[in-house]
Amino acid sequence: MTTETTETILFVDDEPNILSSIRRNLRNKFSIDTAQSGQEALDALANKGPYAVIVSDMQMPEMNGAELLARAKLSAPNTVRMMLTGNADQQTAIDAINKGDILRFLNKPTTTETITLALNAGLAQHRLITAEQRLLQDTVRGSVQALAEILALSNPELFGRSMRLKSRMRQLAELLKLDDLWQWESAALLSQVGCVSLSADLVKRKAMGFELDSFDAQRFAAHAAAGGDLLASIPRMEVIADTIRYQEKYFDGSGMPRNAVKGEAIPLGARLLRPILDLDAYETAGVASEVAMTHLSENPQRYDPQILAALTELIRAVPAWETREVSLHALNDDMKLAADLHTVDGRLLVASGQSTTASVRRHITNFHENGLIGARIVVRLPAEA
Repeated sequence: MTTETTETILFVDDEPNILSSIRRNLRNKFSIDTAQSGQEALDALANKGPYAVIVSDMQMPEMNGAELLARAKLSAPNTVRMMLTGNADQQTAIDAINKGDILRFLNKPTTTETITLALNAGLAQHRLITAEQRLLQDTVRGSVQALAEILALSNPELFGRSMRLKSRMRQLAELLKLDDLWQWESAALLSQVGCVSLSADLVKRKAMGFELDSFDAQRFAAHAAAGGDLLASIPRMEVIADTIRYQEKYFDGSGMPRNAVKGEAIPLGARLLRPILDLDAYETAGVASEVAMTHLSENPQRYDPQILAALTELIRAVPAWETREVSLHALNDDMKLAADLHTVDGRLLVASGQSTTASVRRHITNFHENGLIGARIVVRLPAEA
């Protein structure tokens, strides 16, 4: 009976005849790929993976199976590892299992039935690993969303800034071709969460680029540490927490926290976020984006040079915008609010500059249906060519 699966198993052996036999006996049961050396297997893991299971011979020239599986554990930790070998002495088995964290150790020669049972166990283990990982990722994403919604309810202006930072962070990370895009977006979205303990006046003055006295500057800078500490307690949020904790730190080592960390020792996320924060402050104060980037470029020592160059390129490529009044039903993802949106009793609902995403549109619609805002919204949208 043929097993329908898209999960691929990588067999590694320096003897072509053995690999041919494996392909012949298992091709109707599993998706099989092969490699004839440890290095070829590592290249396959890097360029052709992911693989569900890797099965390696022990005795191979240049790189034995134990070393290969130990390196595979680092480069492809979700791939289940097995050993198939004619060298069955106890020490070999112990070394291989300890170094490569191996699920099964199979002796040559073996039967098709035995190896089939082992591979099915390996695939089941891989599914368990990936399912747990997806669950954890969903939990982390849910935590991020919950914190963002709390910020939106407690301080719409802060949330508006966070959404602007998230949008700019995504664009910058994409331009730099960074992996784990959700991680950098989440760091930007939650970067202001520590500000909920500060006065609205202090937050607004800082956001608009006003110079703060030493007392207020110290109070504001503390928000980064508070936000970082809050998120550090959530599993898989360590990188995001470090980004938030160091967001007030400049590339030359100035800023907060006051320590010896500077340059590329500053977490990458914080180096991405720092010029975005300063750019947003200028834009909030009414300074055009291109002019704001000129101001940032006058102090190049404060920013990672590669990131500052990429942000400059990003701003130059931004299309022209026009302001228009539209109906609620005409709102879409390409629009941004051109002014703060208030309810009829004067409460800030959505801050200026925030993109009218699906969640923002639902938020606005709910208030409109309850008669708390009008049916026309002033937005900015890309100018028609």
